Amino acid sequence: MSLHLARSLLRRCLAPTLILSPLAFAACAPPPPPGRVYVVPAPPRERVEVVTVAPGPGYVWVGGHWGWAGQSYAWVPGRWVVPDRGRSYWAAGHWAQDRHGWYWVEGHWR
Repeated sequence: MSLHLARSLLRRCLAPTLILSPLAFAACAPPPPPGRVYVVPAPPRERVEVVTVAPGPGYVWVGGHWGWAGQSYAWVPGRWVVPDRGRSYWAAGHWAQDRHGWYWVEGHWR
């Protein structure tokens, strides 16, 4: 086989690969962030909770939410808590979604 014929065959065989390989890499999604647990089914709608009377002054109500229990969602009831020192506002946790699925964003004090 001549060098010219070999080069011609190589170009014809590799050209589609060279064109498609960057597209294949671009289509691959990056892996999810470490430590984040993803759930495929969307969480159920929030429940309406009856907020009882605070057990004392200075308590803040932290509402309930759906938590992931390994194979299904389970309701985590709301509760009265004493805020961290110097904090008085609870930013509620929530479920968020990205291309990997649903993940829980923890609530925190502000």
